[in-house]
Amino acid sequence: MAFDALFKKYFSLVVLGLVALVAYFQAAGTTALLGASLTEPVASTEPVTAPSRAFKPRPPRRTAEPLIKRNPFDSVTGPLDAKPPPTMAAPDPEPQVTDPLKSPVCSDVKVQIVTESDDPEWSFAALQGNGDPMPQLRRVGDSVGNRQVAYIGFNPVEASPAVWLTAGSELCQALLFAKQPEISAQPPQAAAAPQGEAPAEAPPPKGAKPVPEDIKNKIQKVSDSEFHVDRSVVDKILADQAELMRSARIVPEKKDGKVVGIRLFGIRQDTLLGTLGFQNGDRLETINGFDMASPEKALEAYARLRTANNLAVKINRRGQSQSIDYRIK
Repeated sequence: MAFDALFKKYFSLVVLGLVALVAYFQAAGTTALLGASLTEPVASTEPVTAPSRAFKPRPPRRTAEPLIKRNPFDSVTGPLDAKPPPTMAAPDPEPQVTDPLKSPVCSDVKVQIVTESDDPEWSFAALQGNGDPMPQLRRVGDSVGNRQVAYIGFNPVEASPAVWLTAGSELCQALLFAKQPEISAQPPQAAAAPQGEAPAEAPPPKGAKPVPEDIKNKIQKVSDSEFHVDRSVVDKILADQAELMRSARIVPEKKDGKVVGIRLFGIRQDTLLGTLGFQNGDRLETINGFDMASPEKALEAYARLRTANNLAVKINRRGQSQSIDYRIK
């Protein structure tokens, strides 16, 4: 009875407590729902991709190339992949001559003048080949027909100034003091004579000959420094220089390493140069102002000799400078 009495006495309090308890649980549930809705992650619209794997390079491919290059098993053969050496063009054959002093005489080259020097660039010779209308001054390296001048000098075996010429592997020499071959003014139709071909005739005995009377009579001596010369004499001299100047040796003279003129040797009074007033040992310095110490000027003076009317020659005789004038009529 006591419980009922208490319940009735405190009924309103019990109801208020229950209402409060219901309100509490309702508020707690609402708060939990609201918090859950606020903390839920937003779904992404982008597709989710799997994480990429780290790139690992492939190991290099193993080959036998290092062994082939090194070729460690053969020290003689060398690398097995070596490239063949480049092919080189075969060089021109060298003249097959054991003694140039005894080389055969050129059968198609005529020599008129030989000027030898210690300096190869100074040496020159008047040569005529087949097809040349007249002799032309040439130096080492110049061509004569199908030949090329290789050397200009003196041949002690033949006791003559000489010009050595090459044509491929063939070497021959043109001798100043020898029988000169017949040269055609027309271009050659046949190949050059083979190596070893002997000259048509044996060379005449060495030595100088007196100047012919038909030339001597046309050279008039006015004084030691003046001469009158018939023009026909000039033509004969140019046409047969080798025979008329057999004894003469023309050698460029140097002083302090520089060519100062042309020294003349082997001159006698009855020879051509002696008849023209030269003496043995004279040094020729200029002709009509052309310096004989210059190969180019010497060639130019020679080229104008045939048409010149006057020749003013400057020489040095025993250390003294002298002049000789030639009037050509």
